[in-house]
Amino acid sequence: MTDARSAADRRRSRRGLPPMKTILSDLREDVVRLVTGEIALFKAEMTKKAKDLGIGAGMLVAALVLVLFGFGTLIAAAVLALATVLPAWLAALIVGVALILVAGILALVGINKLKAGAKPVPERSVEALTGDHLAAHRDDDTTSPTGPAHTKEAAA
Repeated sequence: MTDARSAADRRRSRRGLPPMKTILSDLREDVVRLVTGEIALFKAEMTKKAKDLGIGAGMLVAALVLVLFGFGTLIAAAVLALATVLPAWLAALIVGVALILVAGILALVGINKLKAGAKPVPERSVEALTGDHLAAHRDDDTTSPTGPAHTKEAAA
């Protein structure tokens, strides 16, 4: 056990600090660990978002199919109702033109909504990286004599 202590003591510098080689090695390991953690967070967040989008899209497609059958039935009912007053071909033509106009309006509104939609950005990863960046600069500012902590004291 004395050999382990003496080896550790020999690795320390004259001031009692670890040698520069050890500090740089620890720094490299910390940076690798931090970057690996941020990448893992990014992957997890994007996987969850993609899974949620897939499930939501599947449910919307199923709902769309059911609505399509329901509208088909309502369209047939509208044509049959108009056919009691007009010839059947004219009733079908009127209902068809009305449906095409409604579809055009819905398509224009849908395109505008898609253009204004949110971008798929990993928000928590960006916040974490921004927070790390700000914390690093905050530490630098508080230790420097020209940092914000010193300027507030000077202003007071």
